[in-house]
Amino acid sequence: MGILDTLTNLLSSPAAKGVEGQLESAVIPAVLGEVLGNGNQGGLSAIVAKLQQAGFGDQVKSWIGNGQNIPITADELQQVLGSEKVKELAARFNIPVDQLSKILAQQLPTAVDSASPHGSLPHTA
Repeated sequence: MGILDTLTNLLSSPAAKGVEGQLESAVIPAVLGEVLGNGNQGGLSAIVAKLQQAGFGDQVKSWIGNGQNIPITADELQQVLGSEKVKELAARFNIPVDQLSKILAQQLPTAVDSASPHGSLPHTA
């Protein structure tokens, strides 16, 4: 099972549907897919490296390791990804920028955690 399959399963659960009721559960995996590597961001490893370089190493380490995930805010994530990238994704998927940033900040830790069940990212991430 690939990361997008994992994300689709996670995001189609009843708990995830309450995150932002206005969004279709099919849109969230597509947006995360763009951020995590189906787009030009370079994949999960590249996003993790960007976050670490931006000073969010403790958060990333908690997502990859066992235990509780340290959250990241929507503003922090938007800084790392770049405002233009977030605006581009929001426009492409017809989602308000602030709502998209909030959802990404809520879902990215879970996505990284799910992609690293043994405490390390897969080599293909």
